[in-house]
Amino acid sequence: MRDLDRRRFLAWLTASPLLAQETPIASPAEAINVFDFEAAARKVLPPAHFGYMATGVDDDATLRANRTGFDHFFLRPRRLIDIRSADLSTEIFGTKWSMPFGLAPIGNQKAFHAQGEVPVARAAKAKGAMIMLSTATNTGVEEVAKELGQPPWYQLYPTSRWEYTEKLVRRVEEAGCPVIALTVDTQAGRHTETFERMKKFDKRDCVACHGTRYEDFFRRKPMYTGFDIEGLRTSNPSLNWEHVRKLRRFTKVKLLIKGIETREDAQLCRENGLDGLVVSNHGGRAEESGRGTIECLPEVVEGGGPLPVFIDGGFRRGTDIFKALALGAKAVFVGRPYIWGSAAFGQSGVERVIEILRGEFELVMKQCGVTSIAQIGRGSVGARG
Repeated sequence: MRDLDRRRFLAWLTASPLLAQETPIASPAEAINVFDFEAAARKVLPPAHFGYMATGVDDDATLRANRTGFDHFFLRPRRLIDIRSADLSTEIFGTKWSMPFGLAPIGNQKAFHAQGEVPVARAAKAKGAMIMLSTATNTGVEEVAKELGQPPWYQLYPTSRWEYTEKLVRRVEEAGCPVIALTVDTQAGRHTETFERMKKFDKRDCVACHGTRYEDFFRRKPMYTGFDIEGLRTSNPSLNWEHVRKLRRFTKVKLLIKGIETREDAQLCRENGLDGLVVSNHGGRAEESGRGTIECLPEVVEGGGPLPVFIDGGFRRGTDIFKALALGAKAVFVGRPYIWGSAAFGQSGVERVIEILRGEFELVMKQCGVTSIAQIGRGSVGARG
């Protein structure tokens, strides 16, 4: 029944007369919240490209949980506090940022905008936001750093051969990237069913761009320039903690593990010399755990001890960001909303998404009687049930 319901929903999403009557925003200035950019992006993107970005895995239960998980926590506002001004700045690994959220790593961005990551980097520079760049970027790390005005953080996929990992790490080190986040949540593979179904609504011939072999994926990715791509994979089923320790010895930059969801693995991150970790389920695209990242956060913070904990997955509101910080996150990474903005309007769309989230976050800080990031704590939120 779920499968039938989804097929009906996808048919409605792409062909419904009701959808044709919807009028997406015509400019970033019209947006009231970040969700307004989703309809605008859907209007301009091919079905397969929108589906690739929108999909979860299996029944999309984890994708939905990333949003509904925020409903399990409520705010505890404090009153009679001078809230005429609020300081949103935070320091992470010795660098001061103007806000406690940044842009999450998303690969294949030329599927959403002709210039790929360039308008996103320009928007981040204009708004003072940090970026974590995907290994699957369509724009080389050096060019992104140039457009951003500083090296980005870098999300590293563990490849099928250690020498490839070495080459990627050395390149991002030379580019000046201060942080590497090893992604560990896609090693088993995944079923992106919503994407597969939406591809059927796309009548274009995609072979010219995508090729016919798995290796063709790497030919379009600048981070793999000079690699022997035959047999190359972005996952490594044999990945284990020894690999992590080897990577820890190999690089001196800050090293995070991205994809942690349990107390036990957070504790292992601490024991194996990591500099921090990212609570993530790949935006609901890794496995069908059915649990949102915000629900995982408290136990991960407990297991990680003194390690800084970052988080992504389903963040759409300033209240979402506030709840994550109250539960112990150092900072938040936002994904799909800025891609909606980039797809619909380019740089100005990404800038507006950042503006909206920043404005909402500042508002909820003041509503809760908080005037600095340091004042946000466990007492700022409660849990239902």
